[in-house]
Amino acid sequence: MKKKTAFLFPGQGSQSIGMLSGLAEQCPVVGETFRTASDVLGFNLWNVCQDGPVERLNQTEVTQPAMLAAGIATWRAWKSLGGFNPDCFAGHSLGEYSALVAAGSLEFADALALVAERGRLMQFATPEKTGAMAAVLGLEDDILADICAAAAQGQVVSCANFNSPGQIVIAGDKAAVERACQLATEAGARRTIPLAVSVPSHCALMQSAAEKLFDVLAGLVVVPGKIPVIHNVDVKVHNITAHDVEVSDNKVHNEADGIRDALVRQLSQPVRWAASIQTLIGDGITRFAECGPGKVLTGLNRRISRDVSSVALITRENLAETLANWS
Repeated sequence: MKKKTAFLFPGQGSQSIGMLSGLAEQCPVVGETFRTASDVLGFNLWNVCQDGPVERLNQTEVTQPAMLAAGIATWRAWKSLGGFNPDCFAGHSLGEYSALVAAGSLEFADALALVAERGRLMQFATPEKTGAMAAVLGLEDDILADICAAAAQGQVVSCANFNSPGQIVIAGDKAAVERACQLATEAGARRTIPLAVSVPSHCALMQSAAEKLFDVLAGLVVVPGKIPVIHNVDVKVHNITAHDVEVSDNKVHNEADGIRDALVRQLSQPVRWAASIQTLIGDGITRFAECGPGKVLTGLNRRISRDVSSVALITRENLAETLANWS
């Protein structure tokens, strides 16, 4: 029986100065991808990724296109070596846009401009330094949700990323997040870790940004994909697999609206990553490959299930070895 594979794309937090430098030396398509990105954005994105300063790379409106380009560059490097198409794609938060590009639902250039604007909308949705995010380790999902409700006290704090069992990120107003962390510690959390982020993603504070993103997405060309993408917000597929489904103009319109709606809702609602991976495993996926810098998703997947293979595609040798083992 053929083993089923999913390719995954990380989001913000996996960026670092010098990312993909080794892969770029070995796979020309990486440099080509970043040159295209630089032309779209109007500045040299590769130079920022390699030379910084780190404050510039970590600005949300720069980080988002940088991570999109990194994910697609790694995917293209895989394909340049003769890599096969997976059975499904998924992306963590911002990584969902990379997944949609790889699946053929979004054009790369359109997605670059889109995520840069998404980053700007998110940056200006809340006054600077008034929002916060924190990782909470060692509590059950429902217990932490109740803690957030108790800590809100008229402000916003809620579960933002359900990353793996016992690892949840919360987001909201800074004071409310701090109260939730204190209550979580008292409730037996193993650890609470404030995150170095510039915006409180995936919570109600992003609602104004989501409404503006809706208007941006309304004018964007979105088409049926060739490979399914499972979305963060509802753990469902909204793009048609064109080789399996006879596509009518009305169906294309409906599916495009479904993708747009999922992307808008994702901005102010939680990332259901653990549920997404568990659903893929339930559908028969036994191999996961992470496309992009770092190994964040690979680590999360190993906490979710030890019964599947998870690899991070970082170097050309790593890509070639994975291809040889999985073909």
